[in-house]
Amino acid sequence: MAVAALVAAPGAKAQDDAPVELTAEEDHRRMLDLLGLEALRPGRNGMDPEADNYANYDEATSNPYPDLPPLMITDAGDTVTTPAIWEDVRRPELIDLFSSEIYGYAPEATPSVTWEVVSEHEEMVAGVPAIIRDYAGRVDNRAWPAIDVTIDMTLTLPADADGPVPAIVSFVFRFPADFQPPAGWEPPSPSATERILSRGWAHAELVPTTVQADNGAGLTSGIIGLVNKGQPRDADDWGALRAWAWGASRVLDAFETMDEIDASRVAIEGLSRYGKAALVTMAYDERFAAAFSGSSGEAGASLYRRDNGEVLENVASSGEYHWMAGNFLRYAADPLGWDDLPIDAHSLVALSAPRPLFVGTGKAEEGDAWVDPVGIFMATKAASPAWELYGAGSMPDIDFPGEKVEVGEGAIVFRQQEGGHSNHLNWESFLDFAEREWIAR
Repeated sequence: MAVAALVAAPGAKAQDDAPVELTAEEDHRRMLDLLGLEALRPGRNGMDPEADNYANYDEATSNPYPDLPPLMITDAGDTVTTPAIWEDVRRPELIDLFSSEIYGYAPEATPSVTWEVVSEHEEMVAGVPAIIRDYAGRVDNRAWPAIDVTIDMTLTLPADADGPVPAIVSFVFRFPADFQPPAGWEPPSPSATERILSRGWAHAELVPTTVQADNGAGLTSGIIGLVNKGQPRDADDWGALRAWAWGASRVLDAFETMDEIDASRVAIEGLSRYGKAALVTMAYDERFAAAFSGSSGEAGASLYRRDNGEVLENVASSGEYHWMAGNFLRYAADPLGWDDLPIDAHSLVALSAPRPLFVGTGKAEEGDAWVDPVGIFMATKAASPAWELYGAGSMPDIDFPGEKVEVGEGAIVFRQQEGGHSNHLNWESFLDFAEREWIAR
């Protein structure tokens, strides 16, 4: 059956009908057809050094397009010289470009979320008395009862806190019940929760895949499917990254009703694809006061114009396109290319300004080469004029610094930790940064 035949005509479905079912490959092909694209250019192979399209890691050939789109020039050609011009003109222009070309537009109205405590207990966490609550965020699905969305979040609070405390919301991976860790693997110690609680702060762990599945087959379910009433996306609809960010915003909504949390001091954190989501969250919800984005790579803080590790075509493939708007796929098909994007990753990083932002990576040699640590550093440096505009921070004009060197002054810093694809070895540096730039000010 042709993919088009699997999609119901507008108005043909009743409210109790199941969502349209497409595989990721079928939905990807449907989106290409919608955009009038025959095929996409192949991405890079990150596994086989003998492959013709093996990923490039040679810095000498990593910058085919060294000139980035201007950050501090408005569409009208005016230089951004004041915070008011940034906030009233340039920032909204960038947000609209990211919505139309990269991450998609979220609906103007989305369903409400009702948070329920499903369990609560007290225990000692690294010597700190703590209250641990599991929450279910039930999304109002009365407009389409066939799709149920329940958001999972766990909140750990210091039990002896004197008044409302700052909080960090982490996007976390949920392992399946039958997951067997590799032999010899042990969870990082101390854990992120233990580190955060030792500062007297709260830690929320949000499972983003309960907001929106991390695959193209799930785009007619989750929050995206719910607002689309079980139908596939249009080319400028939001993808999973914006949906996950939406979920984080709903956690912050809940915090605004809690006496235990200081909702004006809530940070967002994530690693890898969730490091991308942390940056997207900061871009679209200015209520978040700070962020820690780790190893975010392509579609996060790594420059699209770089040819190092993963490239744009990988993100546009059927395995990752669901993170993005359909329109993004156009840049992976001739005649458009990387240099045709009107924005780049430095523009995304800059949308966190002037709030504190800690950008981290691991070492390429330890397993983080795919995310292009140098490209992430270059984007962070290129974004720093947005902080300089406020007198809030700056990045020095230096080459990639290497491991265990925190680069940047004030509210924008970059640090490569000495391990691989993990935030673990950057946590303490981030918390010191947050204490200085977010809590103490």
